[in-house]
Amino acid sequence: MKLQARDAEAFVRKPRSGIRAVLLFGSDAGLIRERAKAIARSAVEDLSDPFRVATLTGAQLQEDPARLADEAAAIALTGGRRVVMVAGAGDRLAKLFQGFLDDAPGDALVVVEAGELAARSSLRGAFEASEIAAAIGCYADDARALHGLIEEMVAEAGKRIVPEAVSWLADNLGTDRMVTRGEIAKLLLYKGDEATPISVDDCEAVVGDSATLFLDDAAFAAFGGDFAALTDALTRCESAGESPVAILRVAQKHGQKLHLAAAQTEAGSRIDPARLGVHWTRKAGFERQMRQWSAARLMRALEILTDAELTAKSTGMPAAAACGDALLRIARAARVTR
Repeated sequence: MKLQARDAEAFVRKPRSGIRAVLLFGSDAGLIRERAKAIARSAVEDLSDPFRVATLTGAQLQEDPARLADEAAAIALTGGRRVVMVAGAGDRLAKLFQGFLDDAPGDALVVVEAGELAARSSLRGAFEASEIAAAIGCYADDARALHGLIEEMVAEAGKRIVPEAVSWLADNLGTDRMVTRGEIAKLLLYKGDEATPISVDDCEAVVGDSATLFLDDAAFAAFGGDFAALTDALTRCESAGESPVAILRVAQKHGQKLHLAAAQTEAGSRIDPARLGVHWTRKAGFERQMRQWSAARLMRALEILTDAELTAKSTGMPAAAACGDALLRIARAARVTR
């Protein structure tokens, strides 16, 4: 089933009964991720439940195609419907999904995330032609949609915003839905219980340049061990034209701040993240990472980043691959306790 843009939001809020698989594709990685989570939550409220949610990648399915059917047919030990989330899909998996949709085992809901897919994409075609599947395009918000999103979030929080501030946000937030929601949430937190309408001054005090945000998000996600957020951030960095070396250097600066904080902690003192230039909206996350990492392990992480930059500059290995590999190694290390 092919969904028109006007029907997408209603479907995301309440997927039609009988739908076994949903494909999300397009240029807006943030919107793809947001909608994927919303659709998955229609079946499983807690997406961190390992008994009811399976997370796969396109590469994993290429290596082991049978996993798709196995995961879809599996029965949750705790009861309830399962969700199978697939990231990084493309036309190379079209035959696999075509076979699945022709004879879908079990009752799990399969949510598939892809990037840009042409109108003649074989993967799109498989989902659009199936009665038990849906394909949803996810593209950057136009000015009207962006204004509406800003005003909707502000109203839901019980606050007001002046028209000039709405226009300022629309001009400075870029077009990525996930970034937009995150920055508006920070703005609302900044206003707190203050009753005055959100002004342009308020926006300028909190909202950063979207390209810089992508770089910061990648660094925070890596050192926080958040693989999903890291994938999203790297995708947005690539879409914004950020170089892999720039990403690595921002990650190095973040690691250096953590190393200084960890060294102070191990010496018996404590340093306020604000003194290191950490924005107040990042303070809680930075402090969690301080507890995750020791100074010795952070030194090793910084070595990985330095080696990756040298590799990106001086070898035949693609810079993006060197950058992604280094950040994934750090994300895996972040899952290990101090």
